[in-house]
This record gives sequence, structure tokens and C-alpha cells, in this order.
Amino acid sequence: MLNVVFGSPAFARRDAQRNLESMPTAYIGLGANLPSIAGSPEATLAAAASRLPTLGRIVARSSLYSTEPVGFADQPRFVNAVVALETELAPRTLLNELLAIEREFGRDRSASLRNGPRTLDLDILLYGDQIVSEPDLEIPHPRLAERAFALVPLAEIATRVIDPASDRTVGQLLISLRAATRDQADAVLPLQTQLWLADPGVAPGDAPQRARS
Repeated sequence: MLNVVFGSPAFARRDAQRNLESMPTAYIGLGANLPSIAGSPEATLAAAASRLPTLGRIVARSSLYSTEPVGFADQPRFVNAVVALETELAPRTLLNELLAIEREFGRDRSASLRNGPRTLDLDILLYGDQIVSEPDLEIPHPRLAERAFALVPLAEIATRVIDPASDRTVGQLLISLRAATRDQADAVLPLQTQLWLADPGVAPGDAPQRARS
């Protein structure tokens, strides 16, 4: 007689693996240009990235970039990055959790100047192949194709990933944007800092990319 114990470690491991394989990948844009309780913008992004594993599993993260402000020029340059997060959270729940992390670092969106300086910005750029249009939640991010500060770090870890709104890859979006902004060579510059490199999570550029079939 065959005895099958469904609570065995082997079954638990297989169930966990199936869950990981079925989880969508959300690409989270991180940005800051003001000090926070964590310190400099670079320190803030490192601290915020260390909070993201509470929402899922980080599978890749870009390098840090120094970027030119967009929409409101009279402010410091930003520090930006992108993290790939496998998550079981629905898009709206994920957004609420990201906003809670923003508040931890002193950001109140309701009191912020649009496109103005901020201690922390966490945006959902892509969420699997989903298209979401709800009040205060648009996925893919509605201005993704226009923003080098988001596309450059996103392309570093997700070049072949498809933007479902345009049916073009992230790499193709970046090529088009660069062709239209050839005179903005200093808009996005690589930024080296031990604060980000020393982060115990996934190293910049790690983990395989996944293209939508």
C-alpha cells in the first residue's frame, strides 16, 4: 500500500517552486533627490530596496543613475534605479504597500508638488503583461516611453521584456527615445556608490531576463 504524506518537505518545496514560477514580475522604479531619514538619496534608495523583499522576491536590480529632473527643472538631480520583484500581491495592493514605504521615508504624495523634489518615489512601471487603468493606478506607467530616467535602468535588467501597451520591448522603447533626445547626453549618467553596491540583496544586473512569449 502506497502511503503519500502531502505535508512532507518534498511536497512543500514543490508547492513553493510552483508558486514562485507563477508569480508575475513587477518592475518598480525608485527615485529620490532629497535626503530622508535614511540619509542621502543614494542611501534612501538602498534602504527602500531592502524593504521590498517584504512584498515579494527581488530577482534583479539595475545600477544607480544620476538623472536630470523632468517637468520642474529648478531642483537637484535625481538618483534612480529599477528593481524586478516577483510578487503575489495584486497591483492595487502592491501600490498601497509601496506608498506606505514612501511615507516611511517622509514622502506624502497628497502634499507634494507635481514633478517636484521628493525623498522617495516608488512607481510600478510594468506588472507582468497586465494593463491596468484605474483611478491613481495606470500600468504600464503612462509616461514610461518618455522617461529616460526610468527606461535606462529598466533596459539594463529587462531589455527584452515587452511593454503590453505598445507591444514593443523595453529596448525598442529606449532606442526610440534616444533617437528623439540626442542632445540630452547628460540626462542619465551612471552613478557609483558603495551604499548601493554593498546592499545584501541581488547585485545590479543579476538574474535572467524574461521576455513575454
